Amino acid sequence: MLKALNTSATGMAAQESHVNTISNNIANVNTTGFKKSRTEFEDLLYETIQEAGSRSAANSQYNVGLQIGSGAKAAANRRIHTQGNPQITDNPFDLMISGDGFFGVITPQNEVQYTRDGSFNVDAQGNLVTKSGNRVFPGISLPPGTVSVNVAQDGTVEAYLKGQTTPTEIGKIPVFTFVNPVALKSQGGNLYAITNGSGEPQQQAAGENTAGAIQQGMLESSNVTIMNEMTDLIKAQRAYEMNSKVMGVADQMLGTVGKIR
Repeated sequence: MLKALNTSATGMAAQESHVNTISNNIANVNTTGFKKSRTEFEDLLYETIQEAGSRSAANSQYNVGLQIGSGAKAAANRRIHTQGNPQITDNPFDLMISGDGFFGVITPQNEVQYTRDGSFNVDAQGNLVTKSGNRVFPGISLPPGTVSVNVAQDGTVEAYLKGQTTPTEIGKIPVFTFVNPVALKSQGGNLYAITNGSGEPQQQAAGENTAGAIQQGMLESSNVTIMNEMTDLIKAQRAYEMNSKVMGVADQMLGTVGKIR
């Protein structure tokens, strides 16, 4: 009975982790460029009481073995990098990547981190920055007298200056892709950092090779679907309840054994 208590406890802990992941998804349903996570489980070690193929008698073998499992655990939270729905804003500094890839963001430590959140703006010095004031890679600065800005699908940024009829190219925003974007580390603030598992970033021109094209005046919504999350939440709740009932039944059986005289 003690084994059943421990096994059900592992199941409850695994479902608790699942609910934590779902709650984070739901909390970020309106976060620009947010990518939902999926909890993945795996079974724990088994106690082998009878090995399949071992001798059952002098001239026979067991056709089926006997193993007792010890429960389950949450093995990973997989980030799902599917495309979120486009949201038209008509703000010239709102950019969306249509396809794979990330914008580069230069942190105060002069490191490059990565984001799908393209809700950019211009600071007092004319630099294209994020909401937190971090500059967008490679560093786009609008010259004085800029009237309007155009960002092409390949990331080329052009500024229309006062008194001029032709635009001036002021830079190009690249798109970074990864061999394994699932392994990127979430840093908060809609930023990701590279890890050994993600591989090195591949800087590409937007819309070329595997990189997505840049759309101006649009933002990418979160890819969280509330109905799916609520369904998963109900399933996790039921699984948690069943594991708790198993623990209660095991406790009752232990109590029955304890009353035997």
